[in-house]
Amino acid sequence: MLDLGPVWLTARLAAVTTLILLALATPLAWWLARSRSALRPAVEAITALPLVLPPTVLGFYLLTLLSPNAPLGRLWVELTGDALTFSFSGLVVASVLYSLPFAVQPLQRAFEGVDHGLLEAAATLGAKPTERFVRIALPLARRGYLTAAVLAFAHTVGEFGVVLMVGGAIPGETRVISIAIYEHVETLRYAQAHALSLGLLLFSFLVLLLVYTGNARHPRSRGAR
Repeated sequence: MLDLGPVWLTARLAAVTTLILLALATPLAWWLARSRSALRPAVEAITALPLVLPPTVLGFYLLTLLSPNAPLGRLWVELTGDALTFSFSGLVVASVLYSLPFAVQPLQRAFEGVDHGLLEAAATLGAKPTERFVRIALPLARRGYLTAAVLAFAHTVGEFGVVLMVGGAIPGETRVISIAIYEHVETLRYAQAHALSLGLLLFSFLVLLLVYTGNARHPRSRGAR
């Protein structure tokens, strides 16, 4: 019988990661879209690093950073009594960093598409920066938010290397779908591996279908928005 524990754990991890990413990516993407700072290329490069960095490399450095022997990991242990490594909390931290570009880049493109004239017109009418952002920029960037949420969720669902390095394979704690598939193949339980793999395949197809269908219905926002 197929164990659905990894499925629910993966869905929970992806949902928590997506919510955190949208909150963190919004100010970062807004700054990248509007800033002319000389630091912008460096910040963009750091944000995009997970796209080109091998997951095992990122996982190794995260394992070192989150270890109870490191300052950040030791601080977490002192605050919560639990270690970040090989825990669900550690998986969330790793997933947020690993999926960061999949949330930031669609939002950045969406904010870049916001008509600057509208923001200036609102400013001349007395609207404060926060009010202009909430009442003008956010509604116009809604397509970017949808794309960012879908891509961040889907990318988190498919994680393997980072999850294995930081979380291991603890049932009910860190054993997500990708790890379960790997274990099933190692133990020659191909039927269970096939069932989980087919589920991920269909999920990935539906995600891409949703994104491309949305872009086709809104051709002006094609791509990032």
